[in-house]
Amino acid sequence: MLAPIHGPAAWHAADMQASGRWLRHLTASETAAVAGMLHAAAATGKPMLELTRADVKAGAFAAVLDELNDELERGIGFMTLRGMPSDRFSAEANRLLFWVIGCHLGVARPQGKASQLMSDVRADGGQYRGTGGRGYNTNAELDYHVDGSDVVGLYCLQVARSGGLSRIASSVAIYNEILRRSPDLAERLFQPFPHNRQNEEAEDEPPFYMAPVYSLRDGHFAARYIRNHIRSSQARTDTPRLTGQDNRALDLIQDLAETDTFRFDMVLERGDMQFANNHLLVHSRTHFEDFAEPERKRHLLRLWLSVPGSRPLCDGLLDAYKSVDPGTVRGGFKGQHAGPDLRAYQARAAAALGMRDTPY
Repeated sequence: MLAPIHGPAAWHAADMQASGRWLRHLTASETAAVAGMLHAAAATGKPMLELTRADVKAGAFAAVLDELNDELERGIGFMTLRGMPSDRFSAEANRLLFWVIGCHLGVARPQGKASQLMSDVRADGGQYRGTGGRGYNTNAELDYHVDGSDVVGLYCLQVARSGGLSRIASSVAIYNEILRRSPDLAERLFQPFPHNRQNEEAEDEPPFYMAPVYSLRDGHFAARYIRNHIRSSQARTDTPRLTGQDNRALDLIQDLAETDTFRFDMVLERGDMQFANNHLLVHSRTHFEDFAEPERKRHLLRLWLSVPGSRPLCDGLLDAYKSVDPGTVRGGFKGQHAGPDLRAYQARAAAALGMRDTPY
């Protein structure tokens, strides 16, 4: 029988507004340590794919990383680091800095079939809705969703002229409310739903997979709510049809996430780094309008990370994450163009973090 889940991850918007727990201001010594990490990474002369945590010591920033890791898995599930000295660095240096911090947190996962490990989040004329839609290259308001990895990281380099508000809600708190209101819908969300691969499947993968929205393993809750992928699966003729109950259950997640009770809004400023646990949170973004000048357009960098301390996942998520055991490299797209450089990176990064590599 399903039961409510308690703990710091079951937060409501008022909790975040009152506590400020989500925001971590960096001190002068910590920003100096960040600059030191960047210089050390550059001094190795290695390209990004050859860098691992073993190459760059965190120094005074190590305590921040420990605090972040603890908050991601055992706390509220997200944290924004404010005060990164991004204005002091070039675009390429900021990219390297984000990569180095990511190396200390986890193994970067492919975010599409081209196996890109770091994405540029900006409006490049993409279309959000549809069988091939992705939200990161549009200026559209996004449905609440998760990304296909343990953790998603964003580094804000430029803000929009207007809009682009970051929104986060607790999947745990939303589950508790659905269970209170409609136990039958809560039960349904623990059963498989069809998910379209958005035309980004590898050659040996089917174009869709089945996965539950909510799951439990060994007492650990996980959510995988990607409504756009579920919706677009219905454009195919070979996927199971969604029922009225299915759509009511999925609608309720979105509807609750949009309410003032669950929705926590924040503005990401230049230099902010936000990290979020996809198994515990859903996130969204409001529509935005850009500046006319190309160099001033809204621009964030994004990493998908498989992290060593993440929770075990149920077997029903195997097709979604390729591995479900903790301490393994999982998540991300399988990729049609993954070559030896990517495979070698993954093995090195996993070894440096004490994780078990998964050859997919």
